Amino acid sequence: MTVRRAILAAALFAFLPTSFARAEMPDAAKSMFEAKSVVERNTALSKLEASAAKDPASAYAAGAGEFFTALELVAGGLHRHGFESPKSFMLPLMQLPVPDNPNPQPLTYEKFRAILVSFRDRLEKSAAMLGSVPKSADIGMVVDLTRAGIDLNEDGAITPDESFAAIMASLAHGSIDTSAAAPSLTFRFDRADGFWLQGYAEFLMAQADFWLAHDFRAMFDGSFHMLFPRAKLPLQDTLVPPDGGMSGNIFASEWRFADFVSLVHLVNWPVVEPERRRAARRHLLEMIRLSREDWKAILAETDNDREWLPGPQQKGANPLTGLEVGQEQVTAWLATLTMAEDLLEGRALLPHFRITGKGINMKRFFDEPKPFDLVLSITGPGIAPYLESGRILTSDDFDQIQREFGGAGFLTFALWFN
Repeated sequence: MTVRRAILAAALFAFLPTSFARAEMPDAAKSMFEAKSVVERNTALSKLEASAAKDPASAYAAGAGEFFTALELVAGGLHRHGFESPKSFMLPLMQLPVPDNPNPQPLTYEKFRAILVSFRDRLEKSAAMLGSVPKSADIGMVVDLTRAGIDLNEDGAITPDESFAAIMASLAHGSIDTSAAAPSLTFRFDRADGFWLQGYAEFLMAQADFWLAHDFRAMFDGSFHMLFPRAKLPLQDTLVPPDGGMSGNIFASEWRFADFVSLVHLVNWPVVEPERRRAARRHLLEMIRLSREDWKAILAETDNDREWLPGPQQKGANPLTGLEVGQEQVTAWLATLTMAEDLLEGRALLPHFRITGKGINMKRFFDEPKPFDLVLSITGPGIAPYLESGRILTSDDFDQIQREFGGAGFLTFALWFN
């Protein structure tokens, strides 16, 4: 579980940079990744964007910078409204190490949607910038994760405890050693890593667009005091205990577990922006395409220089994950991409545990949006409109891929591989 958390942390906060035809790393890129303040970072990012049209290295670094400022927009919004992370393996993406805010601002449903919109739109800018870098660009940028970071609390500073290394260590609950004696967390990011980061931008856009496609106000009003206990949400005075705290595991207190049950029950979302749900599928398909480009580029590499994601020919364990990549994992991953693409294109159907002879057409699930009810989708009635006959994936299809990833498990590698 420790390795999996480390991979999750890396997946949330991994990044890149650039160079073209063995050009030196742009000075503005160095300034951006080593900035000690948001003003310094944004000034460098503006310079990179101004040069992006003429210099692939600048475009690459700017795309990375936009990705991280997207994360910063989310972190700042959460901090502004007093987000308190529930410690639960069931909510891994809700464990961002946002500092405590003793005086949070009130939060409304509209403000929360605005945070999601800003996050999604900045990711789109990042993906477009990274996509403008030629496939043949010879990228090589060395970045130390203990020196690069984002502003988590909107104080304008980027401090050592807001570095990517510190953030990942917090997400991994201390399983990542950031001490002076620890293995170096300096990586040389190349062109393949650009496809990797662009793919993660598409993945996160898919999630944001899926949420924004729906009206989740009832869930927000009925359960989000679990996440923002002092943000003046509708049921705060009624359901939040006097101390307002959320320390400990989500299952450690009755009131927090009750709110989690409410949250799950209230995932019954009417569709308000159907095009966003269709867009979510397109983002996932683009992520699959980019992952193939990533592995094509990785397998063509002949160096072995501080690799973020090494190929089978690049021996040595990754210092962050402690894992090596073998050909069997790459082959299984490429098969996974084909399986996922077949599902999203409706060429294969997703099985449901209580239904035989028919499967779920995921293309229609996205392209013919109907209200999304999580509980009824799990029990069956919610997915009935998307059931049809055809080639249904089986447990053997999934088990065969799972076996190729060995003891670390499919999810661990999937979060790393993208």
